[in-house]
Amino acid sequence: MAYTLLVSGASGHLGRRVIAHLLESHRVPPAQIVAGTRRPDQLASLAEAGVSVRRLDFEDPSSLTSALRNVDRMLLISTDAIDRPGARLNQHRAAVEAASAASVKHIVYTSMPNPGESFITFAPDHLGTEDALRSSGLAWTILRMNWYMENLLPSLRLALAAGKWHTASGKGRVGYISREDCARAAAAALYAPTRTSTWFDITGPELLSAAQVVAMVRDLVRAPLEIVEQTEMEYRFGLKGAGLADPVIAVLVSIEASIRTGKLQVATHDVKTLTGKPPKRLWEFLMEHKATLTAGLATRRTARDQS
Repeated sequence: MAYTLLVSGASGHLGRRVIAHLLESHRVPPAQIVAGTRRPDQLASLAEAGVSVRRLDFEDPSSLTSALRNVDRMLLISTDAIDRPGARLNQHRAAVEAASAASVKHIVYTSMPNPGESFITFAPDHLGTEDALRSSGLAWTILRMNWYMENLLPSLRLALAAGKWHTASGKGRVGYISREDCARAAAAALYAPTRTSTWFDITGPELLSAAQVVAMVRDLVRAPLEIVEQTEMEYRFGLKGAGLADPVIAVLVSIEASIRTGKLQVATHDVKTLTGKPPKRLWEFLMEHKATLTAGLATRRTARDQS
Protein backbone atom coordinates (compact mmCIF):
# COMPACT_ATOMS: atom_id res chain seq x y z
CA MET A 1 0.00 0.00 0.00
CA ALA A 2 1.71 3.13 -1.24
CA TYR A 3 -1.01 5.66 -0.48
CA THR A 4 -0.40 8.71 1.69
CA LEU A 5 -3.10 8.84 4.36
CA LEU A 6 -4.14 12.00 6.21
CA VAL A 7 -6.04 12.03 9.50
CA SER A 8 -7.60 15.36 10.44
CA GLY A 9 -8.18 16.20 14.09
CA ALA A 10 -5.16 14.04 14.84
CA SER A 11 -4.59 15.48 18.30
CA GLY A 12 -8.10 14.49 19.44
CA HIS A 13 -9.10 11.22 21.12
CA LEU A 14 -10.42 9.57 17.96
CA GLY A 15 -7.70 10.85 15.65
CA ARG A 16 -4.88 9.62 17.90
CA ARG A 17 -6.38 6.13 18.08
CA VAL A 18 -6.93 5.98 14.31
CA ILE A 19 -3.26 6.73 13.74
CA ALA A 20 -2.28 4.14 16.35
CA HIS A 21 -4.29 1.49 14.48
CA LEU A 22 -2.79 2.49 11.13
CA LEU A 23 0.68 2.06 12.59
CA GLU A 24 0.10 -1.03 14.72
CA SER A 25 -2.73 -3.01 13.10
CA HIS A 26 -2.24 -2.15 9.43
CA ARG A 27 1.54 -1.68 9.56
CA VAL A 28 1.42 1.52 7.54
CA PRO A 29 4.92 3.06 7.39
CA PRO A 30 4.98 6.30 9.43
CA ALA A 31 6.21 8.26 6.41
CA GLN A 32 2.91 7.49 4.63
CA ILE A 33 0.78 8.99 7.40
CA VAL A 34 -0.04 12.68 7.74
CA ALA A 35 -1.38 13.87 11.10
CA GLY A 36 -3.34 17.08 10.55
CA THR A 37 -4.01 19.24 13.59
CA ARG A 38 -4.40 22.82 14.73
CA ARG A 39 -1.90 22.02 17.49
CA PRO A 40 1.19 20.35 15.95
CA ASP A 41 3.13 20.81 19.22
CA GLN A 42 0.86 18.22 20.84
CA LEU A 43 1.99 15.51 18.42
CA ALA A 44 5.75 15.71 18.92
CA SER A 45 5.94 11.99 19.71
CA LEU A 46 4.34 11.11 16.37
CA ALA A 47 6.74 13.42 14.54
CA GLU A 48 9.65 11.71 16.29
CA ALA A 49 8.27 8.36 15.12
CA GLY A 50 8.37 9.53 11.49
CA VAL A 51 4.75 10.60 11.00
CA SER A 52 4.37 13.84 9.06
CA VAL A 53 2.67 16.32 11.40
CA ARG A 54 1.12 19.25 9.54
CA ARG A 55 -0.84 22.23 10.75
CA LEU A 56 -4.42 21.85 9.55
CA ASP A 57 -7.06 24.46 10.35
CA PHE A 58 -10.28 24.22 8.34
CA GLU A 59 -10.77 27.98 8.71
CA ASP A 60 -7.31 28.74 7.27
CA PRO A 61 -7.23 28.03 3.51
CA SER A 62 -3.43 28.19 3.35
CA SER A 63 -3.11 25.47 5.98
CA LEU A 64 -5.54 23.27 4.04
CA THR A 65 -3.54 23.67 0.85
CA SER A 66 -0.29 22.85 2.61
CA ALA A 67 -1.59 19.95 4.68
CA LEU A 68 -3.29 18.20 1.75
CA ARG A 69 -0.26 18.29 -0.51
CA ASN A 70 0.38 14.83 -2.07
CA VAL A 71 -2.33 13.20 0.07
CA ASP A 72 -4.21 10.28 -1.52
CA ARG A 73 -6.82 9.41 1.10
CA MET A 74 -8.17 11.63 3.88
CA LEU A 75 -10.07 10.93 7.08
CA LEU A 76 -12.25 13.94 7.77
CA ILE A 77 -13.13 13.77 11.47
CA SER A 78 -16.05 16.06 12.22
CA THR A 79 -14.86 19.10 14.16
CA ASP A 80 -15.98 20.26 17.58
CA ALA A 81 -17.25 23.66 16.40
CA ILE A 82 -20.86 23.09 17.44
CA ASP A 83 -21.05 26.24 19.57
CA ARG A 84 -21.18 28.55 16.52
CA PRO A 85 -24.18 28.06 14.19
CA GLY A 86 -23.04 27.00 10.74
CA ALA A 87 -19.33 27.02 11.62
CA ARG A 88 -18.78 23.28 11.54
CA LEU A 89 -20.54 22.75 8.23
CA ASN A 90 -18.56 25.61 6.70
CA GLN A 91 -15.35 24.02 7.98
CA HIS A 92 -16.26 20.66 6.49
CA ARG A 93 -17.22 22.16 3.14
CA ALA A 94 -13.92 24.01 3.02
CA ALA A 95 -12.08 20.75 3.69
CA VAL A 96 -13.95 18.92 0.93
CA GLU A 97 -13.31 21.73 -1.56
CA ALA A 98 -9.62 21.84 -0.65
CA ALA A 99 -9.34 18.06 -0.99
CA SER A 100 -10.87 18.24 -4.45
CA ALA A 101 -8.45 21.02 -5.45
CA ALA A 102 -5.53 18.98 -4.12
CA SER A 103 -6.62 15.88 -6.11
CA VAL A 104 -7.22 13.76 -3.02
CA LYS A 105 -8.63 10.47 -4.29
CA HIS A 106 -10.91 9.46 -1.42
CA ILE A 107 -12.44 11.02 1.73
CA VAL A 108 -13.63 9.03 4.75
CA TYR A 109 -16.03 11.05 6.91
CA THR A 110 -17.26 10.49 10.47
CA SER A 111 -21.00 11.19 10.38
CA MET A 112 -23.94 10.17 12.62
CA PRO A 113 -27.00 7.89 12.30
CA ASN A 114 -29.92 9.15 10.24
CA PRO A 115 -28.68 12.74 9.87
CA GLY A 116 -31.58 13.64 7.60
CA GLU A 117 -34.20 12.57 10.16
CA SER A 118 -32.51 13.16 13.50
CA PHE A 119 -33.70 15.76 16.01
CA ILE A 120 -30.16 16.28 17.33
CA THR A 121 -29.24 19.94 16.99
CA PHE A 122 -26.03 19.31 15.08
CA ALA A 123 -27.47 16.72 12.65
CA PRO A 124 -27.73 19.31 9.82
CA ASP A 125 -23.93 19.70 9.94
CA HIS A 126 -23.52 16.01 9.15
CA LEU A 127 -26.23 15.94 6.52
CA GLY A 128 -24.73 19.00 4.82
CA THR A 129 -21.28 17.41 4.83
CA GLU A 130 -22.62 14.19 3.35
CA ASP A 131 -24.30 16.24 0.61
CA ALA A 132 -21.04 18.11 -0.03
CA LEU A 133 -19.20 14.81 -0.44
CA ARG A 134 -21.81 13.44 -2.84
CA SER A 135 -21.57 16.52 -5.06
CA SER A 136 -17.78 16.84 -4.86
CA GLY A 137 -16.87 14.38 -7.61
CA LEU A 138 -14.57 12.60 -5.15
CA ALA A 139 -14.91 9.02 -3.96
CA TRP A 140 -16.05 8.84 -0.36
CA THR A 141 -16.83 6.54 2.55
CA ILE A 142 -19.30 7.80 5.13
CA LEU A 143 -19.10 6.24 8.59
CA ARG A 144 -22.34 6.91 10.47
CA MET A 145 -21.08 6.42 14.00
CA ASN A 146 -23.64 5.76 16.70
CA TRP A 147 -23.52 7.17 20.24
CA TYR A 148 -20.21 6.61 22.06
CA MET A 149 -20.29 4.38 25.11
CA GLU A 150 -17.87 6.85 26.65
CA ASN A 151 -20.63 9.48 26.62
CA LEU A 152 -22.55 7.40 29.17
CA LEU A 153 -19.85 7.44 31.84
CA PRO A 154 -20.21 11.01 33.23
CA SER A 155 -24.01 10.69 33.38
CA LEU A 156 -23.89 7.26 34.99
CA ARG A 157 -21.39 8.42 37.57
CA LEU A 158 -23.67 11.33 38.53
CA ALA A 159 -26.68 9.02 38.52
CA LEU A 160 -24.98 6.62 40.91
CA ALA A 161 -24.06 9.50 43.18
CA ALA A 162 -27.73 10.50 43.31
CA GLY A 163 -29.24 7.03 43.04
CA LYS A 164 -31.40 8.11 40.09
CA TRP A 165 -31.09 8.21 36.30
CA HIS A 166 -33.34 10.83 34.73
CA THR A 167 -34.32 10.28 31.11
CA ALA A 168 -36.79 11.45 28.50
CA SER A 169 -35.77 8.75 26.01
CA GLY A 170 -38.78 6.51 26.73
CA LYS A 171 -38.38 3.01 25.34
CA GLY A 172 -36.05 4.14 22.56
CA ARG A 173 -32.93 2.07 22.07
CA VAL A 174 -29.38 2.88 20.97
CA GLY A 175 -26.67 0.86 19.26
CA TYR A 176 -23.93 2.13 21.58
CA ILE A 177 -20.38 1.84 20.23
CA SER A 178 -17.02 2.38 21.91
CA ARG A 179 -14.71 5.10 20.61
CA GLU A 180 -12.02 2.45 20.22
CA ASP A 181 -14.20 0.42 17.86
CA CYS A 182 -14.97 3.61 15.92
CA ALA A 183 -11.23 4.22 15.61
CA ARG A 184 -10.65 0.67 14.37
CA ALA A 185 -13.39 1.06 11.77
CA ALA A 186 -12.12 4.45 10.62
CA ALA A 187 -8.55 3.19 10.29
CA ALA A 188 -9.75 0.20 8.27
CA ALA A 189 -11.86 2.38 5.97
CA LEU A 190 -9.01 4.83 5.43
CA TYR A 191 -6.49 2.04 4.79
CA ALA A 192 -8.70 0.12 2.33
CA PRO A 193 -7.74 0.69 -1.33
CA THR A 194 -11.37 0.97 -2.48
CA ARG A 195 -12.24 3.69 -4.95
CA THR A 196 -16.01 3.31 -4.82
CA SER A 197 -18.33 5.48 -2.73
CA THR A 198 -20.26 3.81 0.08
CA TRP A 199 -21.46 4.27 3.65
CA PHE A 200 -21.49 2.16 6.80
CA ASP A 201 -23.42 2.28 10.05
CA ILE A 202 -20.77 2.02 12.76
CA THR A 203 -22.63 0.63 15.76
CA GLY A 204 -22.41 -1.76 18.64
CA PRO A 205 -23.87 -5.28 18.31
CA GLU A 206 -27.01 -4.68 20.40
CA LEU A 207 -29.82 -2.19 20.88
CA LEU A 208 -30.31 -1.01 24.45
CA SER A 209 -32.86 1.20 26.18
CA ALA A 210 -32.11 3.43 29.16
CA ALA A 211 -33.82 0.88 31.41
CA GLN A 212 -31.53 -1.88 30.12
CA VAL A 213 -28.43 0.27 30.65
CA VAL A 214 -29.50 1.05 34.21
CA ALA A 215 -30.13 -2.65 34.90
CA MET A 216 -26.62 -3.47 33.70
CA VAL A 217 -25.11 -0.84 35.97
CA ARG A 218 -27.11 -2.06 38.97
CA ASP A 219 -25.87 -5.61 38.36
CA LEU A 220 -22.30 -4.44 37.97
CA VAL A 221 -21.95 -2.22 41.03
CA ARG A 222 -24.49 -4.06 43.20
CA ALA A 223 -26.21 -0.87 44.28
CA PRO A 224 -29.69 0.62 43.85
CA LEU A 225 -30.17 2.84 40.83
CA GLU A 226 -33.65 4.07 39.99
CA ILE A 227 -34.69 5.11 36.51
CA VAL A 228 -36.86 8.23 36.48
CA GLU A 229 -38.83 8.57 33.25
CA GLN A 230 -39.72 12.16 32.42
CA THR A 231 -41.47 14.15 29.77
CA GLU A 232 -39.29 16.31 27.56
CA MET A 233 -40.42 19.41 29.47
CA GLU A 234 -39.62 17.84 32.85
CA TYR A 235 -36.23 16.77 31.56
CA ARG A 236 -35.51 20.28 30.26
CA PHE A 237 -36.50 21.89 33.58
CA GLY A 238 -34.30 19.41 35.46
CA LEU A 239 -31.27 20.35 33.38
CA LYS A 240 -32.03 24.02 33.86
CA GLY A 241 -32.25 23.48 37.60
CA ALA A 242 -28.87 21.77 37.54
CA GLY A 243 -27.35 24.98 36.17
CA LEU A 244 -26.60 23.89 32.61
CA ALA A 245 -26.36 26.53 29.89
CA ASP A 246 -29.20 26.81 27.40
CA PRO A 247 -27.15 25.62 24.36
CA VAL A 248 -26.07 22.51 26.28
CA ILE A 249 -29.65 21.86 27.37
CA ALA A 250 -30.83 22.13 23.76
CA VAL A 251 -28.32 19.49 22.66
CA LEU A 252 -29.16 17.08 25.50
CA VAL A 253 -32.91 17.42 25.01
CA SER A 254 -32.53 16.85 21.27
CA ILE A 255 -30.52 13.68 21.90
CA GLU A 256 -33.24 12.30 24.18
CA ALA A 257 -35.85 13.09 21.52
CA SER A 258 -33.84 11.29 18.85
CA ILE A 259 -33.46 8.22 21.05
CA ARG A 260 -37.15 8.26 21.98
CA THR A 261 -38.20 8.35 18.31
CA GLY A 262 -35.81 5.58 17.22
CA LYS A 263 -33.33 7.69 15.28
CA LEU A 264 -30.35 6.04 17.05
CA GLN A 265 -31.95 2.59 16.98
CA VAL A 266 -29.40 1.22 14.54
CA ALA A 267 -27.28 -1.91 15.05
CA THR A 268 -25.32 -3.57 12.24
CA HIS A 269 -22.38 -5.86 11.62
CA ASP A 270 -20.51 -3.17 9.67
CA VAL A 271 -17.66 -2.89 12.20
CA LYS A 272 -16.87 -6.57 11.74
CA THR A 273 -17.23 -6.21 7.97
CA LEU A 274 -14.62 -3.44 7.95
CA THR A 275 -12.22 -4.77 10.58
CA GLY A 276 -12.78 -8.52 10.78
CA LYS A 277 -13.52 -8.21 14.51
CA PRO A 278 -16.90 -7.59 16.19
CA PRO A 279 -17.35 -4.48 18.32
CA LYS A 280 -17.40 -4.52 22.10
CA ARG A 281 -20.66 -5.03 23.98
CA LEU A 282 -21.73 -2.44 26.53
CA TRP A 283 -21.40 -4.90 29.41
CA GLU A 284 -17.73 -5.44 28.54
CA PHE A 285 -17.17 -1.69 28.35
CA LEU A 286 -18.84 -1.07 31.71
CA MET A 287 -16.73 -3.81 33.29
CA GLU A 288 -13.60 -2.08 32.03
CA HIS A 289 -14.76 1.23 33.55
CA LYS A 290 -16.16 -0.11 36.78
CA ALA A 291 -13.80 2.07 38.83
CA THR A 292 -15.24 5.20 37.21
CA LEU A 293 -18.76 4.11 38.06
CA THR A 294 -17.99 3.10 41.63
CA ALA A 295 -16.42 6.53 42.18
CA GLY A 296 -19.92 7.94 41.76
CA LEU A 297 -21.19 5.38 44.24
CA ALA A 298 -18.49 6.43 46.70
CA THR A 299 -19.66 10.05 46.41
CA ARG A 300 -23.17 8.93 47.29
CA ARG A 301 -21.99 7.01 50.34
CA THR A 302 -19.91 9.96 51.57
CA ALA A 303 -22.88 12.32 51.27
CA ARG A 304 -25.07 9.82 53.14
CA ASP A 305 -22.52 9.40 55.95
CA GLN A 306 -22.24 13.17 56.36
CA SER A 307 -25.99 13.71 56.53
